[in-house]
Amino acid sequence: MADTATVKIFLVQGHPASLCTAEISNWTGKAVAGPRSELDDIVGREEAQKPGIYFLIGVNPDTGKYRVYIGEAEVVKDRLKKHVDKDFWRSAVFFVSKDENLTKAHIKYLEGKLIELAQSADRYELDNSNASGSHLPESDAADMEVFLAKIQQLMPVLGYDFLQKLAPTKAGARKSDLLFCTMKGVEARGRPTEKGFVVTKRSEAVLKERPSTKKYPYAADLRKELTDEGVLMEQNGKLVFTKDYEFSSPSAAASVVHGGQANGLISWKNSSGDTLKEIEEKGISNK
Repeated sequence: MADTATVKIFLVQGHPASLCTAEISNWTGKAVAGPRSELDDIVGREEAQKPGIYFLIGVNPDTGKYRVYIGEAEVVKDRLKKHVDKDFWRSAVFFVSKDENLTKAHIKYLEGKLIELAQSADRYELDNSNASGSHLPESDAADMEVFLAKIQQLMPVLGYDFLQKLAPTKAGARKSDLLFCTMKGVEARGRPTEKGFVVTKRSEAVLKERPSTKKYPYAADLRKELTDEGVLMEQNGKLVFTKDYEFSSPSAAASVVHGGQANGLISWKNSSGDTLKEIEEKGISNK
């Protein structure tokens, strides 16, 4: 079980989409987050005068994909003000130490580690992918690993999961642990997640799309996107997943497998033939 934590979020303007601060009990770090439209308020914070690590988050206008810039600064305010020429980002988050114990070496170390984590998670595009990092004494490195773990814990609470690597399906996972979606000689395997539904590597999808995609193009558009990204690859008259991929819902996953609209609650079944809907209903009734 993951370490439990008490998180304190303060809505500075009283609105959840506005400027806020976030802290974890018994931790010296502190996060400040807010939309680009409130950049003047963000850089005006006392915390922005300190050294720290920061994230600029938005959407790449050329690809439509989520994008993040990860940086470090001896004075966060100064660096954020220099990034107004980047048009993709819509939100900023930065972390500082309340006890003012972060040095240049510390934040460079954190920057390098955070970029590595974001690359490994492969959820967002990285606007910057190179960081020199920093070599630290053993004790300092241990302290920064704790700081890093708290950043990873707090970012999803603030609404960002780009540091979270998708938990792989164990090679030896029991068949009863997986759900299956079959159609016209293809079989896909998957499982529900906190964010939606994961289809596992080497799962299959039909090659030919249904005529209904002309009227409801969502599945076709998503399949094309996944093919362009190399997530789906044609093999032996089928489309095959080249890696685990997380969809926003079971229905989105089933639609890609089926090549057209599909209800994920009935398309995904366990090895006993129970649908996802029946499994969920049984789980609720047993509470």
